[in-house]
Amino acid sequence: MTSSSTPNGHQAAIVTLTMNPALDITTSADQVRPTDKIRCHGVRYDPGGGGINVARIARVLGASVEAVFPAGGMAGDMIVELLKTAGVPLYRVRISGSTRESFTVNERDSGKQYRFVLPGPQLTFAERAQCLDELRRAACSAQFVVASGSLPPGVPADLYQTVADICCDIGVKLVLDTSGCGLLQITSGVFLLKVSVRELRECVGRKLASESEQVAAAQELLQRGLAEAIVVSCGSKGAFLITAGGSQHFSAIKMRSGSGVGAGDAMVAAITVGLSRRWQLAESVRYGLAAGAAMLMTPGTAACTRDDVERLFKLVAEPTNIEVVPR
Repeated sequence: MTSSSTPNGHQAAIVTLTMNPALDITTSADQVRPTDKIRCHGVRYDPGGGGINVARIARVLGASVEAVFPAGGMAGDMIVELLKTAGVPLYRVRISGSTRESFTVNERDSGKQYRFVLPGPQLTFAERAQCLDELRRAACSAQFVVASGSLPPGVPADLYQTVADICCDIGVKLVLDTSGCGLLQITSGVFLLKVSVRELRECVGRKLASESEQVAAAQELLQRGLAEAIVVSCGSKGAFLITAGGSQHFSAIKMRSGSGVGAGDAMVAAITVGLSRRWQLAESVRYGLAAGAAMLMTPGTAACTRDDVERLFKLVAEPTNIEVVPR
């Protein structure tokens, strides 16, 4: 069974796919200790999972978006209700299993953060097929598809390559942000690939100790034909943009430390929103850095505000070109 909150005739510029959504639960405690009962202070619930986070931020930034995802059980129901409250158009594929939960505890005494992420439910063949069918339906009139997040247990490792093939077939550009087996099985068809340095290491099987090695590794992936452009996020060191035309470094905005949960998804969302406005890639990446920084100002996995993103966008410096000697 499926359900939708998408208005009749709604055509989204950006469609997101989240194969392993989560109900994000955030709280705080004075200290986190083994064995003892930990008394927590306050709690907030947010709809989570890569593509869902991207859809939420894209909506905040004024983009037309639709989120496609499988969901089951009480956690799945709550994700749907939270998205509806946030005004995010969605298409839910109902599944027999229960959607996972993600639990974050902020320790007040130390400022440390503890994140507990449960495994996702097993999806049946029919449930997986329905997700791809609904993605194709929603994406036929879109500019971009964003596939983001991990794959749940039992889903074929090459599912994101199937998504890339669907996007190529219908002529829509794919933005991909994933890790592990889902990333390693990608061979072609991605317009923009966003990776962290750790994920880049997974792709090439090397340590990549220097920035020069990191950029060279991303260029290697371009030469393999995985993507037309790659953004490497480097946390407080900013980001790299690698295309066939060259490589650029973007400095991060200096911010007071925050939770950082969802910053990568916000970056992907803002980059895609910029591209949907027909901005150049470099300008879109600057917008992405602003959104990632804005997430440091929010509690838990709450969405950043458009005003904060626009204000920080003015502070992101123009990129510098990088010359890398081929390996």
